[in-house]
Amino acid sequence: MNKQFIIAWIVIFVAWFAGSFVVHGVLLHDDYSKLSNLFRTEAESQQYFPLMVLAHVLLSGAFVWIYARGAEAKPWLGQGLRFGVAIALLTIVPTYLIYYVVQPMPGVVAAKQIVFDGILMLILGSFAAFLYRQPAQS
Repeated sequence: MNKQFIIAWIVIFVAWFAGSFVVHGVLLHDDYSKLSNLFRTEAESQQYFPLMVLAHVLLSGAFVWIYARGAEAKPWLGQGLRFGVAIALLTIVPTYLIYYVVQPMPGVVAAKQIVFDGILMLILGSFAAFLYRQPAQS
């Protein structure tokens, strides 16, 4: 671990945590409120908040670690978007498809989760690539 890695981990953690709040706490809030039988109440969820923070610390650290191992001296934005798509296809899409299969989740909610979190992965991939950008070699 070096300084660049630690800085990227912190930046991705903050962006991911904030982005998840926007996606799940704002954009999907009304959809989730209609599915109270599937989710904890907001008050009950608060006692588990430290686990939510821990999850985002682990997610962001792994995200940066994987990106840093494969970063190339190529244009950063393309690499970041490609990485975001790969992570979305590895995690976001299958996770919400599986949830849709095993929970009585409306298809439109699952689709919104995939689209919104997929967009978040593109943003996070771009942030990671920006933080690890190198001059392109000719």
